[in-house]
Amino acid sequence: MDTVISLQAVHKTYKIRSGLIHALHGVDFEVQQGEFVALVGPSGSGKSTLINMITGIDRPTRGEVYVAGQRLTQMGEDKVAGWRGKNVGVVFQFFQLLPSLTVMENVLMPMSYAGTYKGQRQERAMELLDMVDLAEVADKYPSQVSGGQQQRAAIARALANDPPLIVGDEPTGNLDSVSAGLMFALFEELVAQGKTMVMVTHDKDLAGKVPRVQEVRDGLLLQASEVDQRLKATHQA
Repeated sequence: MDTVISLQAVHKTYKIRSGLIHALHGVDFEVQQGEFVALVGPSGSGKSTLINMITGIDRPTRGEVYVAGQRLTQMGEDKVAGWRGKNVGVVFQFFQLLPSLTVMENVLMPMSYAGTYKGQRQERAMELLDMVDLAEVADKYPSQVSGGQQQRAAIARALANDPPLIVGDEPTGNLDSVSAGLMFALFEELVAQGKTMVMVTHDKDLAGKVPRVQEVRDGLLLQASEVDQRLKATHQA
């Protein structure tokens, strides 16, 4: 099985007026193709920083980051942005759909940006919207659909360029329990189709259903086996 994510001794330090913030302390983290991994931990533990390393949005102070066959630490910002558009689909907590574009246009945007699916973009977008049961609202604007529908549109957009890796940053955080369950089921389906999924979540019930759970605390990763046992015990209680 191929390694999709490999973080090697990754440190991240931020400079602020009062001094330094050490967000990550020598993190080693590997994810294999087809894995579904949940990242959990308290606010400020380093989860978002870790996600930013994986997506190439941020760079480590020290250490190496390899994702989908690329050494991100040796790539310029423009090249990383182009690479990310084709290889990583990101689903955010607050959807981040462009309000001035229709649902369809939001899904089309990554293909236009990356130059993919030329001559087939409309068909590709409709195929994805149909997959997330949104074909009937393709011409509506984000403000005209529900939060659950907006998140499904965000997932369709994340899948536009058929990336091997899907990253969710609290993707169910603004959804009710029913909508969150539907989103989770869709993530499970994507993993079953061969996608790799890494999801940050505060929802212990959802995390307890994920095959592999990693807790981030004080910029370090706890042992996966310890976290798995604790969360599964909580879910079963």
